[in-house]
Amino acid sequence: MTSRPSHEDVVATTDATARSMTPQRVPVNAYTTPGAFVIVAPIPGVVDSDVSVELTRQHVRFWAELRSAGPRDYVLHEWEYGGYERTVDLPPGYGADVEALLTSGQLVVRVLSGDFAGDTTIQLASD
Repeated sequence: MTSRPSHEDVVATTDATARSMTPQRVPVNAYTTPGAFVIVAPIPGVVDSDVSVELTRQHVRFWAELRSAGPRDYVLHEWEYGGYERTVDLPPGYGADVEALLTSGQLVVRVLSGDFAGDTTIQLASD
């Protein structure tokens, strides 16, 4: 029987993994509505407080920190919980503000239509 790793082991392994990894490029679906440019992206295994969204004049960027990387001897290891990042170019006419919501492992980012109001970074808040 394998012993369960201590909390300290999980924290140390997560920190080491986060320092050594390149964030995963997240696939997105994007569309426009009358009031917003909307981006939907799958980011499983993270919680609201792990996610940040940055709006600049020409781009919207989101990223999520690595959630947990407990020490494991994987037979097959193709993805991590977190360490996600993506930058998407904005179409003309969007940038007045940015909103984001994480639900059921999907991040929905809404960049509101209108004149660019300045660089903004938001971090999703835990309920």
